[in-house]
Amino acid sequence: MGVAVLFPGQGSQLPRMGEPWRDHPAWEIVERAEAAVGEPLAFLLLEADADQLGRTREAQLAILMASLLAWEAVREVMATPVGAAGHSLGQLTALVATGALSLDDGVRLVVRRAEVTQAAADRTGGGMIALLGATLEQAEEVCRPPSGAERACWVANDNAPGQVVLAGTPAGLEAAAANAARTGAGKVRALGVGGAFHTPLMDTARDAFQPALDATTFATPSCPVVSNVDARPYGESGGWPARLSDHLVRPVRWSESMQALVGLGASSFLEVGPGGVLRGLARRIVPGRQVRNVAVPDDVPSLLEVA
Repeated sequence: MGVAVLFPGQGSQLPRMGEPWRDHPAWEIVERAEAAVGEPLAFLLLEADADQLGRTREAQLAILMASLLAWEAVREVMATPVGAAGHSLGQLTALVATGALSLDDGVRLVVRRAEVTQAAADRTGGGMIALLGATLEQAEEVCRPPSGAERACWVANDNAPGQVVLAGTPAGLEAAAANAARTGAGKVRALGVGGAFHTPLMDTARDAFQPALDATTFATPSCPVVSNVDARPYGESGGWPARLSDHLVRPVRWSESMQALVGLGASSFLEVGPGGVLRGLARRIVPGRQVRNVAVPDDVPSLLEVA
């Protein structure tokens, strides 16, 4: 039995989350990322406010760097994980952390991913809502359109028991919320997201992202990485371009991904990066297992207990 590592996605960003790392040796991660894209990025971790970090490109680059800063600090003090997984954007972080992607390629793919998904969101509109207290089956049902109507809402994230995220057009989300209220399927909470991510409304993003993926070299990861698309672990280099492009139009199967890590032998979990969101989800998906988080350098010493 061992530790599985988890990497957060967009929404976990915090202003100045890089400040505690500024004088840490791991800061070279930021300098390497800047060299990869040829532009300054440190301000995203040190100066950007919540509004700046609310933009897709800025948020995703900031989370990638913050997570890799934490990983750089902890990877030397723990044994090789039994598996890794990342939530949405975090999937690319997991691939960099396990050596399946170089840092340079990972940063460039994050930039391209952010560009194409933002362009698709600008073109199609839409958004996301959380359905709290509902089962996955109930969530699927509230998304179902009336007979003969075009589908406009989908399950986007199966995050944990009682927490499912829906995405779709404004009209589709309004109808789903009304269905949830009518059937008692769960409590609806609006999310501050300007796009219907992980749905067919991202078709153009998938097509635009594919060439960048096809031009990227993937290596064998140091441990299996669980794919969001099918919640299966992959320990080889092949197949990631297809999985990462399909991921843009298909839901994040996070509950199942966590169970897949248990199947690999995970007896405890370590969230690496800001926010602590995945730690909370893990406690609901796999109760009774130890779950920790490393977000700042002061978190690292205690990890020797789970290494």
